[in-house]
Amino acid sequence: MIVVMRPTATREEIDGVRRAVEDNGLEAFLSEGEERTVIGVVGDVERVNHLGTLPGVDQVIRVSSPYKLASIQEPGERTRVRANGTEIGLGQELVVMAGPCAVESREQLLETARCVAREGARVLRGGAFKPRTSPYSFQGLGLPALKLLAEAHEVTGLPVISEVVDPADVPIFEEHVDILQVGARNMHNFVLLKAVGQSRRPVLLKRGLSATIEEWLLAAEYILSAGNPNVILCERGIRTFETATRNTLDLSAVPVLRELTHLPIIVDPSHGTGHRALVGPMALAGAAVGADGLIIEVHPDPANARSDGDQSLSFDEFGGLMDELRRLQFVRAPDSQPAASPAAAAADNIEEVRDRIDDLDARLAELVQERAALALEVQRRRAPNAHGHDVRRERALLERAASGTSGPMTPVELTLVFDALLRASRSVQRRHAQSVTEAEAATAGSGR
Repeated sequence: MIVVMRPTATREEIDGVRRAVEDNGLEAFLSEGEERTVIGVVGDVERVNHLGTLPGVDQVIRVSSPYKLASIQEPGERTRVRANGTEIGLGQELVVMAGPCAVESREQLLETARCVAREGARVLRGGAFKPRTSPYSFQGLGLPALKLLAEAHEVTGLPVISEVVDPADVPIFEEHVDILQVGARNMHNFVLLKAVGQSRRPVLLKRGLSATIEEWLLAAEYILSAGNPNVILCERGIRTFETATRNTLDLSAVPVLRELTHLPIIVDPSHGTGHRALVGPMALAGAAVGADGLIIEVHPDPANARSDGDQSLSFDEFGGLMDELRRLQFVRAPDSQPAASPAAAAADNIEEVRDRIDDLDARLAELVQERAALALEVQRRRAPNAHGHDVRRERALLERAASGTSGPMTPVELTLVFDALLRASRSVQRRHAQSVTEAEAATAGSGR
């Protein structure tokens, strides 16, 4: 059972629900988010059917899955994780995390950090401690690398993510990084999961090498039940019989998780493929299936990287990938600043501004309906089986939207608006064509 508290619930009301659960011999797990508190109840929940009547309770949800806190509570209700000014999930813009697999030197890290920040990455990644299959492989610089990551944050302003491998290191990581990463090999390290669950930092949990989705979500449950609600899931590929790629990147996990959990989901195409040439296509595919973010390895000299050079992008390759993500409207142009609105500046007070918005909304609704009616007229005048839209005209419209006006909206945002209008017009045309087809079929049937 999950008890969802109201956003206005007081500490006394939250404690009252917890005591009611424990007084009946059940366990209560508190997950305190940015906006509201959720209490997971484990045990014979029939004893506490009255929880919905307690002060401060918004709703009580029965959960049949074994992962009570990670389970989605309501369709469409998602968790937003904040990391030092960057928001991940809940319909936010695609967040790209990028940087070297391992921190090798100050120069290498700062050069990479400046590059990925310039290209539009929102989080800097970098390994300080590297758990490697071979004991003879580069294991990372350790604590000095954490200090370098903190310096890179000061230089670029990017939040930092790095992998923690020892529960005892969690406090020192909290001092230097913004997101704690639990790697694939440690997904079942329950001591580590509990330790990061007690941290105040967000946690990125990578899927285990051969873990099922349920096992992955149960690992997230360890973190959530320890009190940390800020968990991000990372699909990084699983081990299968296929040898053409380093792992098999399971992109179907993203829409599956959308149905099962409220947690944000990101994709790691670098570890998922192991080949530089495959990172870009799989990053675009990850964004297309609905991932909230990507984590990508970037190095100034991949051929001479001390860790995972074969899957690391060069600066030019990363820039090209970010251009593709922007072109496909997954990310915005970096450093875009909205311009001031003359209409808003001329308003006397906030209510006047809102009144103007209401007027504009009403006019926009009328114009949109008028445009849809014209699109439908185009459909009527075409052959019965022809599409009413013209791809060239639509492309020209989107190009004009991106370049023909000035104001607070970026060209990408304007393009998104007009693209939505075009999709809605096509929907009207299809619905009309379907109704005509059904009417013709009915007429033909009655004539037999």
